[in-house]
Amino acid sequence: MKKTITNSEKETFELGVNFAKDLEKGSVVALTGELGAGKTVFVKGIAKGLDIKEHILSPTFTLLRQYKGLNHFDVYRIEDVEELSEIGFLEYLNGNDITIIEWANLIYDILPDGIIYVDIKRIDKLDKREIIISLSEVHA
Repeated sequence: MKKTITNSEKETFELGVNFAKDLEKGSVVALTGELGAGKTVFVKGIAKGLDIKEHILSPTFTLLRQYKGLNHFDVYRIEDVEELSEIGFLEYLNGNDITIIEWANLIYDILPDGIIYVDIKRIDKLDKREIIISLSEVHA
Protein backbone atom coordinates (compact mmCIF):
# COMPACT_ATOMS: atom_id res chain seq x y z
CA MET A 1 0.00 0.00 0.00
CA LYS A 2 1.25 3.46 -0.86
CA LYS A 3 -0.27 6.63 0.59
CA THR A 4 0.40 10.02 -0.98
CA ILE A 5 -0.86 13.49 -0.09
CA THR A 6 -1.34 15.93 -2.96
CA ASN A 7 -1.90 19.63 -2.35
CA SER A 8 -3.29 20.70 -5.71
CA GLU A 9 -5.04 19.46 -8.83
CA LYS A 10 -1.68 19.70 -10.60
CA GLU A 11 -0.05 17.38 -8.04
CA THR A 12 -2.91 14.88 -8.39
CA PHE A 13 -2.47 15.02 -12.17
CA GLU A 14 1.31 14.53 -11.86
CA LEU A 15 0.80 11.57 -9.53
CA GLY A 16 -1.34 10.02 -12.29
CA VAL A 17 1.44 10.65 -14.83
CA ASN A 18 3.97 8.88 -12.61
CA PHE A 19 1.53 6.09 -11.71
CA ALA A 20 1.09 5.32 -15.43
CA LYS A 21 4.78 4.42 -15.71
CA ASP A 22 4.16 1.30 -13.60
CA LEU A 23 1.12 0.11 -15.51
CA GLU A 24 1.42 -2.84 -17.84
CA LYS A 25 -0.78 -3.86 -20.76
CA GLY A 26 -3.96 -5.37 -19.39
CA SER A 27 -3.75 -3.58 -16.02
CA VAL A 28 -7.08 -2.83 -14.36
CA VAL A 29 -7.35 0.16 -12.03
CA ALA A 30 -10.34 0.49 -9.69
CA LEU A 31 -10.82 4.14 -8.68
CA THR A 32 -12.92 5.23 -5.73
CA GLY A 33 -13.69 8.57 -4.12
CA GLU A 34 -16.55 10.96 -3.56
CA LEU A 35 -17.86 13.36 -6.19
CA GLY A 36 -15.19 15.96 -6.86
CA ALA A 37 -12.44 13.93 -5.21
CA GLY A 38 -10.19 14.13 -8.27
CA LYS A 39 -10.72 10.77 -9.97
CA THR A 40 -10.94 12.18 -13.49
CA VAL A 41 -7.95 14.48 -12.87
CA PHE A 42 -5.96 11.40 -11.86
CA VAL A 43 -7.13 9.59 -15.03
CA LYS A 44 -6.06 12.57 -17.15
CA GLY A 45 -2.61 12.25 -15.59
CA ILE A 46 -2.53 8.54 -16.37
CA ALA A 47 -3.47 9.26 -19.98
CA LYS A 48 -0.67 11.82 -20.22
CA GLY A 49 1.74 9.27 -18.75
CA LEU A 50 0.62 6.78 -21.41
CA ASP A 51 1.30 9.41 -24.08
CA ILE A 52 -2.36 9.69 -25.07
CA LYS A 53 -2.80 13.00 -26.86
CA GLU A 54 -6.61 13.11 -26.92
CA HIS A 55 -8.58 15.30 -24.51
CA ILE A 56 -9.79 13.05 -21.68
CA LEU A 57 -13.43 13.48 -20.69
CA SER A 58 -15.35 11.81 -17.91
CA PRO A 59 -17.53 8.98 -19.26
CA THR A 60 -20.23 9.63 -16.64
CA PHE A 61 -23.03 9.81 -19.21
CA THR A 62 -21.57 7.41 -21.77
CA LEU A 63 -20.27 4.71 -19.38
CA LEU A 64 -17.15 4.16 -21.49
CA ARG A 65 -14.65 6.27 -23.38
CA GLN A 66 -11.93 4.55 -25.34
CA TYR A 67 -8.54 5.93 -26.25
CA LYS A 68 -5.57 4.20 -27.82
CA GLY A 69 -4.59 1.57 -25.25
CA LEU A 70 -6.98 2.84 -22.55
CA ASN A 71 -10.58 2.00 -21.61
CA HIS A 72 -12.07 4.54 -19.20
CA PHE A 73 -15.28 3.46 -17.46
CA ASP A 74 -17.48 5.44 -15.09
CA VAL A 75 -20.07 3.19 -13.46
CA TYR A 76 -21.67 5.86 -11.26
CA ARG A 77 -24.98 5.69 -13.13
CA ILE A 78 -25.17 1.89 -13.31
CA GLU A 79 -28.42 0.72 -11.74
CA ASP A 80 -27.81 -2.98 -12.24
CA VAL A 81 -24.55 -4.84 -12.79
CA GLU A 82 -26.29 -6.71 -15.61
CA GLU A 83 -26.02 -3.51 -17.66
CA LEU A 84 -22.27 -4.06 -17.72
CA SER A 85 -22.53 -7.62 -18.98
CA GLU A 86 -24.65 -6.36 -21.87
CA ILE A 87 -21.70 -4.32 -23.17
CA GLY A 88 -19.13 -7.07 -22.59
CA PHE A 89 -17.54 -5.35 -19.58
CA LEU A 90 -15.59 -8.40 -18.39
CA GLU A 91 -14.02 -8.79 -21.82
CA TYR A 92 -12.49 -5.32 -21.45
CA LEU A 93 -10.89 -6.46 -18.19
CA ASN A 94 -9.20 -9.38 -19.93
CA GLY A 95 -7.83 -7.44 -22.90
CA ASN A 96 -4.45 -5.85 -23.58
CA ASP A 97 -5.61 -2.29 -22.97
CA ILE A 98 -5.34 -0.62 -19.59
CA THR A 99 -8.79 -0.33 -18.03
CA ILE A 100 -9.69 2.30 -15.46
CA ILE A 101 -13.01 2.14 -13.62
CA GLU A 102 -14.29 5.20 -11.75
CA TRP A 103 -16.75 4.43 -8.92
CA ALA A 104 -15.45 0.86 -8.86
CA ASN A 105 -16.79 0.42 -5.32
CA LEU A 106 -20.25 0.07 -6.87
CA ILE A 107 -19.20 -3.12 -8.68
CA TYR A 108 -16.53 -4.66 -6.43
CA ASP A 109 -18.38 -7.98 -6.40
CA ILE A 110 -17.73 -8.57 -10.13
CA LEU A 111 -14.14 -7.32 -10.30
CA PRO A 112 -11.39 -9.92 -10.71
CA ASP A 113 -8.46 -10.49 -8.38
CA GLY A 114 -5.12 -8.87 -9.11
CA ILE A 115 -6.30 -5.35 -9.87
CA ILE A 116 -4.98 -2.05 -8.58
CA TYR A 117 -7.15 -0.08 -6.17
CA VAL A 118 -6.81 3.70 -5.95
CA ASP A 119 -8.86 5.56 -3.35
CA ILE A 120 -8.89 9.37 -3.45
CA LYS A 121 -10.16 11.34 -0.46
CA ARG A 122 -10.45 15.08 -0.02
CA ILE A 123 -8.71 16.13 3.16
CA ASP A 124 -9.90 19.72 3.21
CA LYS A 125 -12.18 22.06 1.28
CA LEU A 126 -9.29 23.16 -0.91
CA ASP A 127 -7.29 20.82 -3.13
CA LYS A 128 -5.56 18.60 -0.58
CA ARG A 129 -6.09 14.88 -1.27
CA GLU A 130 -5.05 11.59 0.29
CA ILE A 131 -4.47 8.98 -2.41
CA ILE A 132 -4.03 5.36 -1.41
CA ILE A 133 -2.78 2.87 -3.99
CA SER A 134 -3.05 -0.82 -3.19
CA LEU A 135 -2.79 -4.09 -5.06
CA SER A 136 -4.98 -6.15 -2.81
CA GLU A 137 -6.89 -4.04 -0.32
CA VAL A 138 -10.11 -2.16 -0.84
CA HIS A 139 -10.14 1.27 0.80
CA ALA A 140 -13.57 2.62 -0.08
